[in-house]
Amino acid sequence: MSVQRRLPANDPRQYDDLAHEWWQPDGPFAMLHWLARSRAALVPPAARPGALLVDIGCGAGLLAPHLAGKGYRHVGLDLTRSALDQAAAHGVLPLHADATAVPLADGCADVVAVGELLEHVPDWRVAVAEACRLLRPGGTLVLDTLNATWQSRLVAVRLAELFHGVPRGIHDPRLFVDDATLVRECARHGVSLRVRGIRPAVSGLAGWLLRRAAGRSRADADCPMVPTWSTAVLYQGRGFRRAA
Repeated sequence: MSVQRRLPANDPRQYDDLAHEWWQPDGPFAMLHWLARSRAALVPPAARPGALLVDIGCGAGLLAPHLAGKGYRHVGLDLTRSALDQAAAHGVLPLHADATAVPLADGCADVVAVGELLEHVPDWRVAVAEACRLLRPGGTLVLDTLNATWQSRLVAVRLAELFHGVPRGIHDPRLFVDDATLVRECARHGVSLRVRGIRPAVSGLAGWLLRRAAGRSRADADCPMVPTWSTAVLYQGRGFRRAA
């Protein structure tokens, strides 16, 4: 059994060490699959031929299966080459780049997806500016991230590492993103963003935890993400760039 090396919190090299886990239904990235499905549900069908979706922080391409039939060219950007190799195998056009310096033209994207990334970026405001810059007038921004609260530190770090199998140190809570600040930052760049809290469905999460504890892995394992009144832990946003 391979042993994961100890690295500083939020060190991107962790994703190379965990490269074999991306597509495991009961692995440490299971919730990223659930979130990808929920995020894709916010993406409208392409409104024009050749429409472009830019997936910033695409990882191994978990969003791709949920975009099938929506009509987009799917460009995935990530810092981790081992993840991009897997994304390419799932039909994503890979782009090795930093979220704070995206080598794509202004207004090129019909949709920009930023899933579970901002809480990993030391200067998340720059990443938000880049995401907004890429959007064409009327384009859609979809995102999810962790809030900068004690509740988020408790649930998404301590409890998730203890019970959910989330790798220790994958998050640095000092980088978590306040929802009201994020809404204001998007507005500065011409994108009107609305956010809502989301969480795993209780019955789905309980079933997943029981199967995982019993070692009964399922290739189709899933847990629906459902809206919740509180954005204190995990929240999702959809926004639109103002028309010119």
